[in-house]
Amino acid sequence: MYTELSSKKNNSVNIKKYKTKREFNLGIFLFAIVFIYLVVTIILYFTGDRISVYEVREGSIVKDNSYTGLIIRKETAVTAESSGYISYYQAENSKIKRGMNIYALSPEKLDTSSKTDSTQGEHTEGQSITVNPEVSSAITLQIQNFIEGYRANDFGSVYSLKSEITTMLQNEFSATRTEQLGAVIAASGLDVLSYQAQQDGIVAFTVDGYEGLTTETFTESAFDKTKYEVSSLSDETKVKAGDPVYRMITSEDWSVIVPLSKETAIKLKHEDVSGIKVRMDKDSETLWGKLTVIERQGKYYGQLDFDNSMIRYAEERFLNIELIMEDESGLKIPKSSVVNEKFFIIPKEYITTGGNSSASGVMLAKENGSAVFHAVNIYDISENGDVFVSKQDLEDGSVLVKPESSDTFVVGKTKNLQGVYNINKGYAVFRKVSVLCENDEYYIVQENEPYGLSNYDHIVQEGSSVNSNDVVFQ
Repeated sequence: MYTELSSKKNNSVNIKKYKTKREFNLGIFLFAIVFIYLVVTIILYFTGDRISVYEVREGSIVKDNSYTGLIIRKETAVTAESSGYISYYQAENSKIKRGMNIYALSPEKLDTSSKTDSTQGEHTEGQSITVNPEVSSAITLQIQNFIEGYRANDFGSVYSLKSEITTMLQNEFSATRTEQLGAVIAASGLDVLSYQAQQDGIVAFTVDGYEGLTTETFTESAFDKTKYEVSSLSDETKVKAGDPVYRMITSEDWSVIVPLSKETAIKLKHEDVSGIKVRMDKDSETLWGKLTVIERQGKYYGQLDFDNSMIRYAEERFLNIELIMEDESGLKIPKSSVVNEKFFIIPKEYITTGGNSSASGVMLAKENGSAVFHAVNIYDISENGDVFVSKQDLEDGSVLVKPESSDTFVVGKTKNLQGVYNINKGYAVFRKVSVLCENDEYYIVQENEPYGLSNYDHIVQEGSSVNSNDVVFQ
């Protein structure tokens, strides 16, 4: 029995325990790094200073001054040659030729109940005028072309369309009215005298006593609207010899006189402004006018001369207008975004590209006499060849070697550059700006210029709150 136990003991397995060797888990390590980074980023986001971001967009700034202008035209108030009841052949603001009938005088009122009121442009009840098919087609085509080319930001074109259609209808109406009035006169059996236009022009049926006013004879009192009176000349009324019966405008050239302050007049003269954009408040039409500054009896005036669109304002004597002194378009940015940063100035001839790289840089001289390529960031190149390089890229006193030459340049000269901090990449990058125009809050700057801004760029709204290359959380 002893022998059996001894044999079993000798045949037993000897088991030893070893410590387990842990393998390095790269995935867990990377996850831990990312997790720590996210935690730090979140903490910095909520505890750090928040940077306001502005998205750059296209815009414009208009600087204008509003005035009430006095209109001066080449016009004459035509008077009646005899007495009688007046009947008009033409409609208001009709273009007529010399020899065309303008009005008729009769000893009694003519029965014109079947015709149209010329001065008001309205029909009597139940009366209609047939428009020539050719005129109707022309108007339809005009409207179709307008609809196809209409833009919501050009509402003034609506008034242009209205004016053009009104002119077409007036011309058609005048022809119809001439025929109708001739028939009425023939049927009346009265001794009716018809009077013709003595020259080409535009006929109007209002008079105000300013018809003889010129750019040489106007005075300050002409702007006093409290004493201004205008008379409308009505159809089928009795007139006496010498009474005004219509106004004849004989030229498309016309002028608007506006009172100016002494400061504005001096500024316009100093800047030698000879032409200016003018917006008419009546219909938002924009015209270019020739500008002349006038000094008369100690007062200053601006004379604006136009050679078109006169008929649109033929019924006006005073016109509210805006002189657009500045109208610049570009990229609109807050003034608070703009900063001045100092840069090293390097001659353009010292800029080169290094080896197989397309990066711009300079050849930096070493103590042993050799020169090595050193990449630099360029922020602007002026017209005279000055290259603006960041002060972080070079040290003051560094010696540069001109490519393919033994000439050298010592870095040291600096100059300020106006710009903003672009943060499209998550950190602040300086971008230069060229200011075109400004108001109290914004600048209009050049769009898509080299080393500048583009539409939809993101910039720091308060430029002084960051430094170049700062990480910015949007």
